[in-house]
Amino acid sequence: MLKIFNYAFQDRIKPNYKLQDIQTIIAFLKEQQTFNFPTLDNGLFSAAKVSSGTSYTGYSSVWVRDNIYLAYTHYLIDQTDIAINNVQSLVDYFQKFKWRFENIIEGRVDPNNVMKRPHIRFNGNTLSEIKQEWEHAQNDALGYFLWFYCLLAREKSIELQPEHLEILALFPFYFQAIQYWQDEDSGHWEEERKISASSIGVVVAGLKSLKLLLADIQLATHCKYQDKLVTREFLDELISKGTVALNNILPAECIQALPKNRQYDAALLFLIYPLQVIEEEMSEQILSNVIDNLQGDYGIRRYLWDSFWCRDYKDLPAEIRTSISSEREQWLQEHDRELKQGEEAQWCIFDPIISTIFGLKFQKTRQEEYLQQQIKYLNRSLGQLTGKDCALKEFKCPELYYLQSGRYIPNDVTPLFWTQANLRVALKVMEDSLR
Repeated sequence: MLKIFNYAFQDRIKPNYKLQDIQTIIAFLKEQQTFNFPTLDNGLFSAAKVSSGTSYTGYSSVWVRDNIYLAYTHYLIDQTDIAINNVQSLVDYFQKFKWRFENIIEGRVDPNNVMKRPHIRFNGNTLSEIKQEWEHAQNDALGYFLWFYCLLAREKSIELQPEHLEILALFPFYFQAIQYWQDEDSGHWEEERKISASSIGVVVAGLKSLKLLLADIQLATHCKYQDKLVTREFLDELISKGTVALNNILPAECIQALPKNRQYDAALLFLIYPLQVIEEEMSEQILSNVIDNLQGDYGIRRYLWDSFWCRDYKDLPAEIRTSISSEREQWLQEHDRELKQGEEAQWCIFDPIISTIFGLKFQKTRQEEYLQQQIKYLNRSLGQLTGKDCALKEFKCPELYYLQSGRYIPNDVTPLFWTQANLRVALKVMEDSLR
């Protein structure tokens, strides 16, 4: 049974839609400021809207990964200027700290010290690093940037300067230096380091996007690190190593020994959309794995036994709630806090992605079953919008729903702009299916 948190909205949620229905929903949600994406002066996005009561979450900071998803959404809905301003500011940030790439490429620092790696979470107002221990080994974040920046550049939306190409050149040489195809990183969820298919796949997508960009020979002659050109052969070798690793791991997320081993992880959905970096048969398997093993009534779990915003999470000390994952896990163990399967948080960023995946299948095949699945997961996404009883206001897109005192409620990261972005994309793709 579909869960709907905003009863005032339930009449708009239907088992079948006409194009006008979806356009009316989009217009209504715009009026409710559901799709309000406030930007910093430089075009970057904070991760969420925070208040004095939720500032402890740290979501006023800028994450590279989240910004790419928000920029990509604006690109899809024909607000390309917003996307361009965003990624240009990310280039400025990487330019400012390019020495972090260079130190690892040249072997001057140990990449196992994650604070020595490029920081993927920073102060967006000042483009400065945050002096806090953080899991900065996140190859996927860097791969997302490379993928989307090169996409915009290929379409001539960005006028590439030689200094921009030199920044782009840092990425493949950095990925080579850390041996990304077997590098343990903290990935999408910023947790224990492991060899993750979801991270490897994003890097592969980024490298393929760069390769397509450098098919322009004139650009290729300027994409270099010091005196070393980023050649087609060099990129092919890096892509091949990542592809071999992916084929060995998928459809799992990680095949290392326990506790790192992970069969199911919803982050793998992003390899299907928006990256479209894996083959159809594998995509089907991953989609099935997520739906069969991670889907809940209120959203979709990131993975089984996920302790982040697990049962009664607000009862934990604030410093533990916002700590890096290893500290949180240690505290839970020391305080004999048992996590039961089924009590994991259920996230709101995934249902719109699944709806979009089914929508693209429908547009390709025109098979009615795919349209019905597209509608089903769009309706689940719409049902997750907050209601009047939410202290953080109604018609907002939560990060997740978690179990507090026996009932599921949205967590303090509401609205999360990544959820907003994914929902807006799902509605756009629904429009496309009904045209």
